[in-house]
Amino acid sequence: MKLSQLNHLVAIVEHGSLRSAARHLNVPQPVLTRSIGLLEKELGGALFTRETKGMALTPVGRLFHTRASAIVHESQRAREEFSQSLGNERGTVVAALSIMPHVGMLSQALPLFRARYPHIRLQLIEGLFPDVESKLRDGSVDFYMGAAPRTKPMPGLRIDLLFENTRTVIGRKGHPLNHSRSLKALAAADWAITSVDYDADQDLQQLFASHGLPAPNILLHARSALSMMVALANSDLLAMLPVQWDEFALTKNALEVLRIREVLPAPAIVLVKRPDLPLTPAAGYLVDMLMRQIPKGKT
Repeated sequence: MKLSQLNHLVAIVEHGSLRSAARHLNVPQPVLTRSIGLLEKELGGALFTRETKGMALTPVGRLFHTRASAIVHESQRAREEFSQSLGNERGTVVAALSIMPHVGMLSQALPLFRARYPHIRLQLIEGLFPDVESKLRDGSVDFYMGAAPRTKPMPGLRIDLLFENTRTVIGRKGHPLNHSRSLKALAAADWAITSVDYDADQDLQQLFASHGLPAPNILLHARSALSMMVALANSDLLAMLPVQWDEFALTKNALEVLRIREVLPAPAIVLVKRPDLPLTPAAGYLVDMLMRQIPKGKT
């Protein structure tokens, strides 16, 4: 079994077909066909089923791919770590961030990171922990920073608490309810939600219920900061978002905080990564720069 064969396997899975994988790897398609055929012969079973729309892993192929992907990505990280330690500052960092770090931490951390590692390719994924858990395990994502999941990760990942957070109510500039000072005064409003996990509707309903209020009228579910910004700026929808939105420069002229009295809890902000292997110097530096942006008094 060769590392090149594992690379070929992972590329086919990631790109969905032999043709796309061959184009990505810049190798002739027959080379990939022969490579996978030899690997299947060595393993004694089929890794893929050939379909009209591409190639799909068999059940045993999925198991093998999990191990193969971890080997491929860790070999890449090992090369990059060695190279970066020698001063050759190239490679890739893949970071998954939920909305709060995007809004409240990245804008200050990114210039510092780019100044230190100008040639590193940075791939940012906006999402929640469940979206990237498998990619953290196989090494294709370096770390996750963001809203804590409701349940702890399975063994193989470590979760570190960075700080507790709160939310605030956000609406467009000049919103009809912008002088409201209580959650009760907003009970009849229409709401947008952004996922803190996969039970975002229930999360907001429980918050209203804890203040003796009826369930809110939820009319929009946004899975990205951009979707939320556009929705709030161009409607009378309200949203409960991390307090860091109050200082977000890109929305200062379009959105405003409704300063209600109630304290609105938010998911804690955490860092999740594999405990058994260190981050590359570049990935570690990005984590450090993000953590420098933790609000004072929160650590």
